[in-house]
Amino acid sequence: MLRAGPAGFAELAEVLGDAVRDIGAWMAEYGSYDPHPAQDVPLELFREATAELHRRLRDNYPFFHPRYAGQMLKPPHPAAVAGYLSAMLINPNNHALDGGPATAAMEKEVVADLAAMFGFARHLGHLTSSGTIANLEALFVARETHPGKAIAHSADAHYTHGRMSHLLGVEAVPVATTAAGTLDLDALEDLLRTGRIGTVVATTGTTGLGAVDPVAEVVALARRYGARVHVDAAYGGFFRLIADDTADGVAAAPFRAIADADSVVIDPHKHGLQPYGCGAVLFRDPAVARHYLHDSPYTYFTSDELHLGEISLECSRAGAAAAALWLTTRVLPLTPDGLGAVLRPGRRAALAWAGLIGGSAELAVFQPPQLDIVSYFPARDTLSEIDRVSAHVLEAGMRRAPEEALFVATYTVSGADLARRGHAVREDVPRARILRSVLMKPESEAHVPGLHREIVRLSRV
Repeated sequence: MLRAGPAGFAELAEVLGDAVRDIGAWMAEYGSYDPHPAQDVPLELFREATAELHRRLRDNYPFFHPRYAGQMLKPPHPAAVAGYLSAMLINPNNHALDGGPATAAMEKEVVADLAAMFGFARHLGHLTSSGTIANLEALFVARETHPGKAIAHSADAHYTHGRMSHLLGVEAVPVATTAAGTLDLDALEDLLRTGRIGTVVATTGTTGLGAVDPVAEVVALARRYGARVHVDAAYGGFFRLIADDTADGVAAAPFRAIADADSVVIDPHKHGLQPYGCGAVLFRDPAVARHYLHDSPYTYFTSDELHLGEISLECSRAGAAAAALWLTTRVLPLTPDGLGAVLRPGRRAALAWAGLIGGSAELAVFQPPQLDIVSYFPARDTLSEIDRVSAHVLEAGMRRAPEEALFVATYTVSGADLARRGHAVREDVPRARILRSVLMKPESEAHVPGLHREIVRLSRV
């Protein structure tokens, strides 16, 4: 059994050794040669430098451990490590078939799997180096499709939309949110009536609170006013696999409606168990390829098939990222019983922790979790005290000895944000930090009681 995390490192070491030997055997088929001595380094020097690297890598938070419930970080699955290393030894470039025929084919296969997961009957898409670049490409096509029109997005959407719109020279308009942190449909319709908006961005899983916009209603409104819809599913996209309205699933309607959107982005380097960086952008209409048209005198010459660089703003892209995702989806397919089974424990963990917090005298839930992100705060009478105790929990947890340390994150809110969610607090300062935990590792489920107990203890100090 190949287990994830440190428990499976012995087996992973064997698999990685096999990868080096297998790829080396393929290389040997082309005949041996003497490497140029300019690249030779003394083995002892290499070992010393590697030991220093490993010492420096200890200056990291334990993203792998269930007591790390801070940001959206966790190690890749062993299959992704093996896939990435195997292809990295060859170092293919998926810009053109000339640079990576095998990994380009794998990329097309995994992108087709992602498109099927979202319900796209047809699609055009590719992997990217990040969700930021994926969103840039989607907004680029939005600009080309609706020139001169603005882009509307939730005020709680990722800051990338404002930044990328600025980069593209397009106006970005934040739209007010509801008390659940989702896009306010009345405010959106008021904006659409002005005729300024060409594209509406809906988010299925805001990176702050994990809020899921009502995609179906957003699509209906946008179509009424002639606007496109882009879905930022960078964080929450894989929850489509458990969008079944069950007790440990998530609401089905928003995720099913992605099939009616014009484009969607997703980050396999989050819930897809991949190493950074691996994002993806997909378009429902393959005809948007016309916006990517360009020519190059020294690429695209070995095949009449589609070269992925012909539908990408990026040029060089790691073929190893495609190999890693391809191998991972072979052993954990994009099905409810495959990768979906990895997501359910995190969802259950969020619901369980929210329940524990709800029954606590020391903590309060900021808003109910919609995915696997829990937002909560110390039960205090003033904003300044909430901020002080939240900061103490964050800092004191990290200062503990490694075997007892725990890691959370903070999220900044105003008194009005708390009031909208039914929390009566005296506003003696403009804003305060509250606590936020991301439970994206399936192991988090078993550790929720302990995390809750220790955070309550820290919040009392």
